This record gives sequence, C-alpha cells and structure tokens, in this order.
Amino acid sequence: MLNEKHDLIHELPEYRDTIHELKTSNNHFARLFDQYHEVDHEVHRIETGVETTSDEYLEEKKKQRLHLKDELFQMIKKN
Repeated sequence: MLNEKHDLIHELPEYRDTIHELKTSNNHFARLFDQYHEVDHEVHRIETGVETTSDEYLEEKKKQRLHLKDELFQMIKKN
C-alpha cells in the first residue's frame, strides 16, 4: 500500500520486546535494523512525493526493504 508505515515495530508488534532485546545485544541485528529503516524512510519519501526517482529505483528499494525484513524476521524467530 502507498504511504503505509512499514517500520519493524508496526509490522511485527508481537515481537516488540524481542526486537528491543536484539537491537541492544546483537550488533549485526542493530545494523540491519538501521538499514531497514533507512530504506523504509526512503521508500516512504518517494511514495509521498517528497523525492522523485524512477519506478525501477523505487522497486529496487522495495525489494531491498523486503530482503532486510526477511533477514531480520529470521533472526527474531531464532531468538
């Protein structure tokens, strides 16, 4: 959906405590978490018209966001 929030806590509210724990105890998770949110904010800015870019670039960023989310979710499930 356009203009929908995709921050990790909003996407996975049932894992709020686990996400917080991993952010503070796992440097790799924290780096991926930060990357995910940077990409998510960029996608949101493009979708809301704050930034303009090609459709291909936007789709690539969405794929990157999904890949990061999948990786983070796997780490959350293992914890």
